[in-house]
Amino acid sequence: MKRFIPIFAANFEIGMSFRRIKSLLVVTLSFVALLISTSAMANETVASAIDSNKLNEATAAQQEPAAHGEKEAGSFNVTETILEHIKDDHSWHLWGHTSLHLPVILYTSKGFEVFSSAKLVDEQHEPIVYKGNFDYKLILGKTKIVNAAGELDAAASKQLWDISITKNVASLFVSVFILLVVLLSAASAYKKTGVKTAPKGLQSFMEPIILFVRDEVAIPNIGAKRHAKYMPFLLTIFFLILVNNFLGLIPFFPGGANVSGNIAFTMTLAVCVFIVVNLSANKSYWEHIFWMPGMHWSMKLFLAPIELIGVFTKPISLMIRLFANITAGHILVLSLICLIFIFKTVMASAIAVPFAVFIGLIELLVAFLQAYIFTMLSAMYIGMATEEHSHDNHEAAAHH
Repeated sequence: MKRFIPIFAANFEIGMSFRRIKSLLVVTLSFVALLISTSAMANETVASAIDSNKLNEATAAQQEPAAHGEKEAGSFNVTETILEHIKDDHSWHLWGHTSLHLPVILYTSKGFEVFSSAKLVDEQHEPIVYKGNFDYKLILGKTKIVNAAGELDAAASKQLWDISITKNVASLFVSVFILLVVLLSAASAYKKTGVKTAPKGLQSFMEPIILFVRDEVAIPNIGAKRHAKYMPFLLTIFFLILVNNFLGLIPFFPGGANVSGNIAFTMTLAVCVFIVVNLSANKSYWEHIFWMPGMHWSMKLFLAPIELIGVFTKPISLMIRLFANITAGHILVLSLICLIFIFKTVMASAIAVPFAVFIGLIELLVAFLQAYIFTMLSAMYIGMATEEHSHDNHEAAAHH
C-alpha cells in the first residue's frame, strides 16, 4: 500500500491543479479571441493605407486575389487576414504596429550578409528595396534579389540562400528553451529527492505524462525489452510537438507562430522517424518487405514494390496529418473571428466569439491528440521494424 501513496498523492495534486485552472480556461480563450480580433482590425487599417502606386508587378499579382476577396466581403480581406496569421514571417508581431524584427541571414555569390528585417519594410510594414550586396525585396513573403526597377531578378535569386531566423524558427528556439527549463528542473528534483517520495511541482506534472508515453505508447508498440532504447526519441518528439501546438494557440508573444502547421517542421520530424525506423530495422523486417515469407514467388514479386512504397508513405502520412490538422484548426478559429468584421454587427460578435472559444477549447484537446498520435505511430513503425518474426509457420504454410 505504501508504494501507491506517492502515485495517489501525485494524481490528487494534478487533479487539484486542473480544477484551479478549469474556471480560467473560458476567460483566457475569450481574451485570446479578443486579441485576435484586435489584431485583425489593425491589419484592416494597415491594408487600407497601402499606396497602390508603389507596388511592382509581382506585388500587384499577389494583391489580385486579395482585391477580389475585398469585393466580396466589403473592405475586409478575409483571405489575407487568415493567411497572414498562419504563415511564417521575418518579424514577430507584438502589439499594434510594434513588431520584433528578426535577423535576415543571406548567402550569395558575394558571401554572407546579415541585417535586420526592418530594412525590408517601411512604416506601414510594406515591402521596400534594401541595398546591400544586392538589391533585396520581400516578394510573396520571401527575400528575393531585384533589379534597378524593383522587379524580380530570377537568375540572381536562384543563387540566393536564405537561412534567416524567421518567426517559426524563433518560436522553435522558445519551445526548446521551455522544454530544457522544465525537463532539467524536474530531473534535478529527482536527483535530490529520488523516487521514494511523492513528486512535487513540475515533477507532479511531468511524471504522469512520461509514464503515459512509456506505458501506453512505447511498451505496447515496441515491447517491454526494447522500448527503453527509444524512449528519449519518443519523448523528444512528443513534448516538442505538444509545446509548439500549445504556443501556436496563444496569439500574442511568445506565442502566435504556426510551427506545427509548417510543412517544413512536420517534414523534418517525419524524416527523423524515417531514419530511426530504417536504421533500427532488423533482417526480418527487410525480408518481409522484399521477399515475403510464406508466399508464392509470383506474389512476392507483386508485393515487394508495394511494401517498398510503404516504407516512404508512412513518414509522408505523419508529415501531412500533423500539418493539415493544426493548420485547419487555426483557419477555423480565425474564420469565426473574421465573421465579426464581415457582418459588422453585434449579433455576429455574440455568435462568433462563443463558437471561437468553443473551438479553442477543442484545439487544446487536438494539440495533445496530435502529439500523441504522431508519437504512437512512430513507436508503431519502430516496433514493426525491430520485431522478431518466426518463420516456422510461414514455411509450413508454403509447403502446403
